[in-house]
Amino acid sequence: MRADVVRGADARFIPLGGGVSRCVLANSPGLMTVEVRFEEGAVGAVHSHPHLQNTYVLRGRFRFTVGGEAVEVGPGDTLAFPEDVPHGTECLEAGALLDVFSPARADFL
Repeated sequence: MRADVVRGADARFIPLGGGVSRCVLANSPGLMTVEVRFEEGAVGAVHSHPHLQNTYVLRGRFRFTVGGEAVEVGPGDTLAFPEDVPHGTECLEAGALLDVFSPARADFL
């Protein structure tokens, strides 16, 4: 058995509109890693899903709303979202997030 490798040079970002784009970096049934890029002012609408989610801020600044509470984060900060908790973000300074989901999000494939 060998690991699946997604080379950075081969990563393809899909524009989602509104200054947001997404690239699935690694995927298995139980775990998925996704990079999401935001232009300044872009919004990730409030939503919820049945997946556990951890988000690591690669670069930029973001204001997240999680369960109705706001928190500002920057490079090196990490958030952990329980399943089914409403959350969203506003990009305060252009940047990128690394999202990890368990199980994988079939809707992203």
